[in-house]
Amino acid sequence: MIVKSIPINWHQDLPIFASENFLRAVSDEYGWLGGFDERGQLLCVLPYTIIRKAFVKLVRFRVETVPLKEDLNLDEEKAFLNGVINYLKKLGADIIIPATTNTIFKCFPDGAIAAPYGTFKIDLTQNEETIWKEMSESHRRKIRQAEKSGIVIRNGIEYAEAAYKVIKDTFRRSKLGFMKLSDFQKYLSGLGKNVMISVAEYKHKIQACLVIPFSQYSAYYVYGGSTQEPSPGATNLLHWQAIRHFKQLGVRYYDFVGVRLEPEKGSKQEGLSQYKERFGGKLYKGYIWKYALNRPGYLLYSLGIKLLRGGDIVDAEKHKLGKVKMDRN
Repeated sequence: MIVKSIPINWHQDLPIFASENFLRAVSDEYGWLGGFDERGQLLCVLPYTIIRKAFVKLVRFRVETVPLKEDLNLDEEKAFLNGVINYLKKLGADIIIPATTNTIFKCFPDGAIAAPYGTFKIDLTQNEETIWKEMSESHRRKIRQAEKSGIVIRNGIEYAEAAYKVIKDTFRRSKLGFMKLSDFQKYLSGLGKNVMISVAEYKHKIQACLVIPFSQYSAYYVYGGSTQEPSPGATNLLHWQAIRHFKQLGVRYYDFVGVRLEPEKGSKQEGLSQYKERFGGKLYKGYIWKYALNRPGYLLYSLGIKLLRGGDIVDAEKHKLGKVKMDRN
């Protein structure tokens, strides 16, 4: 597999996170790497961004390997990722940090530190009746309850700042930080028309919100939040109306963006996984990973992330590698 930099050629049938406008919004340095076979045929692409922190040059992927042929197999993808590692080493990068949580790789390169991870996705090519029936009875009941109680769903970029406040407060209650408003606005500007901001209102007060980047390839539930005690069914109705909306637009998948596999019983992560699962999507299993391209830079990153957060998502989940049964697709 030959790996080299290629011009960005994004279109609506590719993930929105591969678009140049988005990559430019989240990083000053970015690009596409292409994987070519011995005949020179382009088989896959991998968009990347570079972040500079002090003296460390970090690489972060915003989406997984995008196959340009339907039968790209795991051996081919692994060979491509090994080539990506060699390319980034020559570029002078220090570390590949864990990708954003919408990014689930089917495999990982030799020498990576990896952990199993997954996501639930709803196939929107199914008819609406089938999607509704696949949902759990408890979710359907809450959606009907929300509709009867008078909860109203509103969509529009004009709700961006209100949604930001709800999301930031939701993160705060979980003792997590969230980006600054200016960074959030920059993130949205990179998505342009390919983002839906949706809020649920009850008696003219916002109860919950969703931020969903999308293209024909997939819609991604990236950010969401709610008040401390939202009206019953508000978040369920938000998702159901979003699912219906993106189906009508011809989007192929509704992706709930990331769940930990086999979470601890009774944990918050288990509850979040069950909530997403009950919408009826299929669980797709894969990997998140990081890679030490330059050992001093990697050690500096590892020390910093350990002091700041106690480690990253790969550190938290890597003990499950080899213990979780994975898909071979």
